[in-house]
Amino acid sequence: MALLVMRELQVGDREAFLSAVEEFRQSDPGWTFAFHFDPEGDFETYVARLSGWPRGLDLPERFVPNTFLVGVVGEKIVGRLSLRHELNDFLRRIGGHVGYGVVASERRKGYATDMLRQSLPRARRLGLGRLLVTCDDDNLGSRRTIEKCGGVLEDVVPNEPGAGKRRYWIDL
Repeated sequence: MALLVMRELQVGDREAFLSAVEEFRQSDPGWTFAFHFDPEGDFETYVARLSGWPRGLDLPERFVPNTFLVGVVGEKIVGRLSLRHELNDFLRRIGGHVGYGVVASERRKGYATDMLRQSLPRARRLGLGRLLVTCDDDNLGSRRTIEKCGGVLEDVVPNEPGAGKRRYWIDL
C-alpha cells in the first residue's frame, strides 16, 4: 500500500477533490463525499468554511463541530473522513463520531483502515475517551475496517431505509 497522508483540505487540492467528488457521485450516488459542496462554487471559500467547522463556525444546520480530512496518496485524494467532536441525537444513534469513504477505484487497498487508524490520535487530542463508529449491517468491508481499528460491537439498530446500523465503540 502506498503512503497515505490524512490532512485538512487545501486550496491547491481543487482538481483532485473535484475528481474524487465526481468519482463518488458516479459510483455511490446516494452517499455524500463532500458536505455542502457546490462544484460550481468558489473552492477557496469552501476550504475556508471547512476550516471553521472544528471551532463550530459556519456549521450547516444539524452539524456539530467536526474536522473534515482528506486521505491523500501522492497527488490523489483517495478518501475523506469526518471526525465529529461531539454527538447529537442522530449521531449518537446512527452517524457516530467518524464518517469515512474511499473512492471506488481505490477500495480494497487498506486505505479506509489507515484513515480510521490515523484519526484516533486526533480524537484523543480532542479529549475524547472513546469513539462511536457505525456502518451499515451489510457493509462487510467497513465492518472489517472498524474491527481492525479496535471497534467493539455494541448493537445493531434499525435504520430506514435499508440495512440496520452496526454501532461500534473504539476505546482511545
